[in-house]
Amino acid sequence: MPDLTALAHPIGDALVSSQGYDVEMIRRDFPILGTRVHARSGKPGKPLVYLDNAASAQKPRAVIEAMSRCLEQEYANVHRGVHYLSQRTTDAYERVRDKIAGLLNAGSREEIVITRGGTESINLVAATWGRKFLGPGDEIIVSVMEHHANIVPWQLLQSERGIGIKVVPCDERGVLDLDAYRGLFGSRTKLVAITHGSNVLGTVTPAKEIAAIAHHHGVPVLFDGSQAVVHGPVDVQEIDADFYALTGHKLYGPTAIGALYGKRGLLEAMPPYQGGGDMIAEVSFAGTTFREPPYRFEAGTPPIVEGIGLAAAIDYVRAVGLDAIAVHEHALLERATAGLNRIEGVRIVGTAPGKAGIISFVMDGVHPHDVGTLVDQAGVAIRVGRHCAEPLIERFGVGATARASFGLYNTLDEADALVEAVAGVKEFFA
Repeated sequence: MPDLTALAHPIGDALVSSQGYDVEMIRRDFPILGTRVHARSGKPGKPLVYLDNAASAQKPRAVIEAMSRCLEQEYANVHRGVHYLSQRTTDAYERVRDKIAGLLNAGSREEIVITRGGTESINLVAATWGRKFLGPGDEIIVSVMEHHANIVPWQLLQSERGIGIKVVPCDERGVLDLDAYRGLFGSRTKLVAITHGSNVLGTVTPAKEIAAIAHHHGVPVLFDGSQAVVHGPVDVQEIDADFYALTGHKLYGPTAIGALYGKRGLLEAMPPYQGGGDMIAEVSFAGTTFREPPYRFEAGTPPIVEGIGLAAAIDYVRAVGLDAIAVHEHALLERATAGLNRIEGVRIVGTAPGKAGIISFVMDGVHPHDVGTLVDQAGVAIRVGRHCAEPLIERFGVGATARASFGLYNTLDEADALVEAVAGVKEFFA
C-alpha cells in the first residue's frame, strides 16, 4: 500500500491529507453529487449514489470551470492564428498533449495523438497500421474480455482484408489464460490488441507480461486502457506498450476526447487516418505531403474545449494521486463485494485477484433491468445490460448483468447503500 501522506497535493477542495484520503473534501469538488433524485411533491427525493463510473464518470469543478473559462474568455480556433485569442487557446489546447504524455509516462509528447475517444484511437490503428501491414491470412490476437470497440474494427478489417482473429479465453474468475495466449502465436501473427482492464469483470490484465510474450514473437501490442488508466497508474514504457488507447470521459473529463499513445517508429510508418486541414504540410492538385506524427492523424478542427477539459481532469486525478485512488477504490470494492456475497441468490461475475473497482452481478430469478430499476428508486445509479461486451457476457452464460462501478468520490456508505438496495430487490421479489 502506498504512503498516502506522500501524495498530498490540493486542487480546488480535493486533497489527500496527512490523515489519509479525504473523500468528503473530494466530493465537494463534484457539484452533481449533491443532487437528489426522484423528488416528488412533499418529498425531497433520495441522495444520488452514482455507481455508473465505468460508463462515464462525473466531472469536478476544475474541469467545468476550465471549459467555461475557455468559452467565456479565450475561445478561438487553434493553430496558425496569429491573434491573441488563437495563440492563448492554442497554448491551452497543446498542453493536453503534455498532460497525457505525463499521465502515461510516454517518451515524448510526439507519441500522443489526440483523438475523439478510445474507440477512435483503436479505429485509427486498425485503419492505418492495419491496412498497411495486414493482409489475407495474417492474424491478430484479441481476448474474450474485449469491449466492442476492440472487436468490431478488427472484424471490419477481417471482411476487407481477409485477416484472422484469434481469441484468448479467460477462466471462471475472469483471469486471462496466459498459457492459451502463448499458444495462439504463429508465423502469421501480426498484432495483439487486448484490454488492460475489463469494463465488465474489473479484471486488470498483466500488461507487461502480455507485451513481453508478444515481443518475443516480434509482434506489437495495442492495449485498450480506457478502464485501466482510471483506476491506477499506467506507465507505457514500463509495460512496453506499442499502442495505448484511452478515453477522457471515464477519466473525469468531458466526452468526445481521448488519446492514442504510439511508439514513434510505429506512428512514423503509418499513413494518415483522415484527410483535411492541419494534418498537411503542402497541398496541390499534383499531390499532398503530410505532417509528421502526431499531427498527420489529427485532421480538421480538433475538440478544443474538450481537450482543455481533459487537461484539467488529468491535473485533478494526478493531484489526488492515482495510487491513493486505487487504494480507496479497493476498499470500496471489498466492502461492496462482502455485502453482496451475503445476499442469497446474488452471484458476482468476475472475481479475479487484483481487480479494479467494478462489480458485475446477477440475481436468481430477477432480470438485471429490474434490478437496475429498483435500486434506482433507492437513489443508486448502476448500469445494466451487456456493457458492449457481448462475447464476454455469453462466455459466462448470462444474458446480461447489473454493474456497479466505483470512482474516486464514492464512499463506504455508498457501497453499503448499494448492498442495501440490492437486498431490497431480493425482498421485493420474495
